[in-house]
Amino acid sequence: MKALTQEAIEKKLLRFPDWEYYENAIHVEFEFDNFKDCFSAMSRIAFECEALNHHPNWTNVYNVLTISLSTHSADGVTEKDFELAQAIETIVEVQE
Repeated sequence: MKALTQEAIEKKLLRFPDWEYYENAIHVEFEFDNFKDCFSAMSRIAFECEALNHHPNWTNVYNVLTISLSTHSADGVTEKDFELAQAIETIVEVQE
């Protein structure tokens, strides 16, 4: 899989207003009502990651989930990252 150009990434990010591109990855932060809701979303996201065989860099502090996506084998952001970002958005939307 080939890394996208910065121009292509920025164009795709127009569909993801909460996401940002920096440090060779796309990043987002979600805040939930509590830890349980945050962890529930993480669990649902984990199943999607396994299905896509693509795994994020992420951290969780209480009710905040921070996610960074890039494709290490391509040394940048690829279509696969946007596919996972879309799945994450769908999961988080349902949670809210």
